[in-house]
Amino acid sequence: MVQFCRISILFLALALPSCKGGYSFTGGNVGDAKTMQVDFFNNNAQIVNPEASQWVTEAIKDIFVQQTPLELVQGPADMYISGEINEYSLRPQAARGPSEVAQMLFTISVQVEFINELAPENNFNARFSRSRPYDADINFSDIENELAAEIIKELREDVLNRAIANW
Repeated sequence: MVQFCRISILFLALALPSCKGGYSFTGGNVGDAKTMQVDFFNNNAQIVNPEASQWVTEAIKDIFVQQTPLELVQGPADMYISGEINEYSLRPQAARGPSEVAQMLFTISVQVEFINELAPENNFNARFSRSRPYDADINFSDIENELAAEIIKELREDVLNRAIANW
């Protein structure tokens, strides 16, 4: 049994370095791509949180760095992501009575353009949107950052999955 384990370990040690391909930790495939550029996401929504553009841009950069072998670059790249925040909104979702709101809905939407120079068939221009309900009795400014972080985390996962897992 010990001999089998040693042989297995030796085989893995020799085989793994020869593995080739651009697979990510998410099961997606970046193909032969090595580099990616992520442009700054402007906030063109009616409500403008001055920090939202930075949050979205950095979140998208972070997930690609953490979950793919791609290197972020400025300038020529194999893959490009650009976009904008086109919705950052609050609206009533549930009523408590004829003129009282019980629950609000906070929504962030981004329009994303993805360009894969090595596999143009994977290019897309799509809108991604996520929302969170919250109790209308809570002051939105007290929970805004927390809710925005949750939504942006999901949005970045949606973008990653669409870009490299073709979901």
